[in-house]
Amino acid sequence: MLTVETRHAIDPATAKGLDTAGLRSHFHADGLFADGEIRLVYTHYDRLVLGGAVPAGGSLVLDHVKECGTPSILDRREMGILNIGESGTVSAGGTDYTVNKGDVLYLGMGSGPVTLSGGGRFYILSAPAHRSCPSRLIRIEDARRVEMGSAETSNERVILQFLHPEVAESCQLLMGYTQFAPGSVWNTMPAHLHDRRMEAYLYFELDADQRVFHFMGQPDETRHLVMANEDVVISPPWSIHCGAGTGAYTFCWAMAGDNVDFTDMDMVAMGDLR
Repeated sequence: MLTVETRHAIDPATAKGLDTAGLRSHFHADGLFADGEIRLVYTHYDRLVLGGAVPAGGSLVLDHVKECGTPSILDRREMGILNIGESGTVSAGGTDYTVNKGDVLYLGMGSGPVTLSGGGRFYILSAPAHRSCPSRLIRIEDARRVEMGSAETSNERVILQFLHPEVAESCQLLMGYTQFAPGSVWNTMPAHLHDRRMEAYLYFELDADQRVFHFMGQPDETRHLVMANEDVVISPPWSIHCGAGTGAYTFCWAMAGDNVDFTDMDMVAMGDLR
């Protein structure tokens, strides 16, 4: 079963007038991981598609998505798939990939229909592509590790980069995830902007009662969204994106836009946040 929800892009002036329900309707997505289903969100921010697929021991096929306007979703797109569940299998382009928990599979443009099976809990990201890059399975041990922060500032973490120019070639999709040490909760602070690229965060490995307060908005007009386990926030290019949780957690970040320069960001001074 496939369901697709469309999210239209809005400008920062409009966002200022939204209440909590309005903010969540535009920028928050939950319930993406349902047994036996593929649930996608088609965003108008750089046309990023995100969602979840849970085969639950069976098989699910991701092929035609009307919103993409092509016979098959990967005809003019690339895709990154992160498994946050048990080991599963993804088949595409005539190859079967065994994707373990924490691995990321990259599928290049033209890879054809995608079949997901087994016990995986697959987080799917797809961006438009103008060229085909080689499909590749990136194991955790093959990711680029960047250790940052400290216990003293409550942000000791390791950034695992998968779809990154120094790890695996992609057309425009950047993807990885960040894991926090026990006692650390702050991500991406000081905050930054990159108006050239949108971003999306999947928060996962949270306990049932745990929450992350995700901050968004322009630097002088910040707002927040309360995120539970396996919730996604869609971050428009004009918005900051950072958060703090009630305990350690993991979040998957993904970007699409003009470039694949992970360090292309405009920092925001702490004193400029309002």
